[in-house]
Amino acid sequence: MQHQDSTSPMTLGTKPIGKLLVQYSVPAIIASVATSLYNIVDSIFIGRGVGAMAIAGLAITFPLMNLVVAFCTIIAVGGATISSIFLGQKNIERTTDVVNNVMMLCIIHSVLFGGLTLIFLDQILYFFGATDETISYAREFMRIILYGTPITYVFIGLNNIMRATGYPKKAMISALVSVGVNVVLAPIFIFALDWGIRGAAIATLCGQFAAFIWVLSHFISKKSFIHFKLECRWFTPSIIKRIYAIGLSPFLMNVCACVVVIFINKALLDYGGDAGNLSVGAYGILNRTTMFFVMIVFGVTQGMQPILGFNYGAGQWERVKRTLKIGIWLGVAITTCGWIITELLPNTVSSLFTVDQSLIDIARRGFRIYFICYPVVGCQIVIQNFFQSVGKPKLSIFLSLTRQLLFLIPFLIILPRHFGVDGVWASMSASDIIAFFFAIVTLWYEMRRHNRQINQTI
Repeated sequence: MQHQDSTSPMTLGTKPIGKLLVQYSVPAIIASVATSLYNIVDSIFIGRGVGAMAIAGLAITFPLMNLVVAFCTIIAVGGATISSIFLGQKNIERTTDVVNNVMMLCIIHSVLFGGLTLIFLDQILYFFGATDETISYAREFMRIILYGTPITYVFIGLNNIMRATGYPKKAMISALVSVGVNVVLAPIFIFALDWGIRGAAIATLCGQFAAFIWVLSHFISKKSFIHFKLECRWFTPSIIKRIYAIGLSPFLMNVCACVVVIFINKALLDYGGDAGNLSVGAYGILNRTTMFFVMIVFGVTQGMQPILGFNYGAGQWERVKRTLKIGIWLGVAITTCGWIITELLPNTVSSLFTVDQSLIDIARRGFRIYFICYPVVGCQIVIQNFFQSVGKPKLSIFLSLTRQLLFLIPFLIILPRHFGVDGVWASMSASDIIAFFFAIVTLWYEMRRHNRQINQTI
């Protein structure tokens, strides 16, 4: 029998919420910040070591990278949520089945998606907005990334399970290992060896391989609370169905992000005139910056996920509500910091990525418009992830679609016709504020409905 101590996942139902959020969210935030910084540093190395067109080429890969992540997160998030709920129900054997199934699904997804994408890579990149000036950079970067999808998928999938089953610090270390290796190797490969954008991709893959070894060793070890067991099931239809049902929300969120980036890139190329490629590069800078703060919010929601899942599974509704309330305040505080920094220092942020003054000027204008409504984004993300964490994927999917698809794409079609490139930036801020109101109304309605159900059972 496992000995339960202060670090046991079973304390998710008894320990004070504030202490649990520190225990689970701080490591997740550190890992998210490290990952975001690695993306930013990668872009800085590429922009300064290869050039402005390389930044634009990297921006073209964003939708494809979102798709790469999408086919992994459908497994990783679904598996993590289910494992937390099973732990809340004290079902250790079923939790182990989830880990085994996640491992197998990650391998299958990576081979299918990575292989098919490599075959049609050029066609996909042109469809995503590549031009003759940027295609070579985008192709060179993505080929390396796609070769490494089996490593990437297993690392991300099992790392989410590691956090959900009571090892937030270990999950943080795996992310730090990945980032640390990448940050050390990237300048060597890009500058010293003159491998260009290909060097950045190889450094990324080396970092993920190091983290992959770390995560795999955790689940092989019998000292881990939850670990691989050959006698447990490795391909269970009922578990796979639940993984896909819950993981569908983040999957669609990433697919929507892919579709949206295609529309954004095309709008910037169409309305940016002679500076179209530079406008795409400016969006690359804005995207890296906004994702830095979004990833910190995701760190908060990753820390909330095992707490919400466990207590929801255990029927402790007051603890669920308290976790959500604290999470919303944290989310808003984080994105508000992002708005203040980009409002006061847009030139400073832009100049980190490039020395091209034309690119800096376009990015500065984008920051001022794009980030107007950014403070409310943190609240919307936390509410969306709340529904995902308590096993209500349909609501999470709905909120994901409102922000990234239902509102943003119509704005992207209409506003640039009247305001040019400014209309592209304004489309993003307008969709953020409307999606925020939808999230608030949806949460209010669901809370009332749940409270009525509780009162009826008393």
